[in-house]
Amino acid sequence: MMGVDERDREASGEADNPLKASSFEGRLHLKNFMFTGSTSNPSSPEPRRSQRILTPRSVASPPVALKSPSKSKKRKAQPEAPDAETSSGSKRSTPSASATPSPKKRSRKSSSYAPPSTYAHLPHLPDAIAPNLLILSIGLNPGLQTARTGHAYAHPSNLYWKLLYSSGITPVLCKPQEDQEMPRRYALGHTNIVARPSRNGAELSKAEMDEGVSILEEKCRKWRPEVACVVGKSIWESIFRVRHGRSLAKGEFQYGWQEERMGVAEGGDGEEAWEGSRLFVAPSTSGLAATLRPEEKERIWKILGDWCVKRRKEREDEAAAAAVAVAAESAEELVEA
Repeated sequence: MMGVDERDREASGEADNPLKASSFEGRLHLKNFMFTGSTSNPSSPEPRRSQRILTPRSVASPPVALKSPSKSKKRKAQPEAPDAETSSGSKRSTPSASATPSPKKRSRKSSSYAPPSTYAHLPHLPDAIAPNLLILSIGLNPGLQTARTGHAYAHPSNLYWKLLYSSGITPVLCKPQEDQEMPRRYALGHTNIVARPSRNGAELSKAEMDEGVSILEEKCRKWRPEVACVVGKSIWESIFRVRHGRSLAKGEFQYGWQEERMGVAEGGDGEEAWEGSRLFVAPSTSGLAATLRPEEKERIWKILGDWCVKRRKEREDEAAAAAVAVAAESAEELVEA
């Protein structure tokens, strides 16, 4: 409820400030509502004033609307600025001289790339290689787990050793710690197109992968394995790019046997001519490579496995026949003696 003082204050206000009755006729005149002071009635209390009215106008910030004309003028003046690209036939216009020029984009490598110094503290993985190999596996590069342990394909998620066994390339499931025994036991070896370790393949550059192609050619020419198994599409892309000077066209790639060979020796200078290692491109065994399902990877590796089982049997038969021939020759020599 309204108190007595408030009713008196309203009554005194009505007496001191006589206004016309409110109506919607004509325009609203704000001067009729301005405070005129209390000279006519000194005893009346001074009304409360808004803090906004008490603030000096000089302190108040200028209205935003005042800036709009200058902006519109600037926008209209921009097309009049000289433009080098417009004179050369381009439809685009450059910003005015007052605008801040945007910095030029710098060409840089992939954000995932890691220079060799990043993992320089990790040792390189030694090759497992020897003459007369059935298959020389060519991997991308050692992973961090492989580099730390010193054994090939050592990460638990890598399917290399499992695929060797399921495809028939090895008669038993081998472990990474047996990698250096593979040439002697099963005529299998391994090497990499890039020697330095990294977390994944994205941390390598195409340039260093292409540089490794000639090293692979020389290894195959020196050790002469029957098959060079390229473990991963990206490795084959580097080999193809170096040999043909272009990238693989769409639909040109396929897993399995390739028409080309690796490490061909022309002969001469005391070197015997050699037709080179057959090339087989197998899917990557890395756990990060999920383009193909595990059963699809196993199907492709099985093609190489079937060849390996057959060729190993042929080698065994050839070795047995050679042993029989040697024994027969020795027997003849004894009879003649």
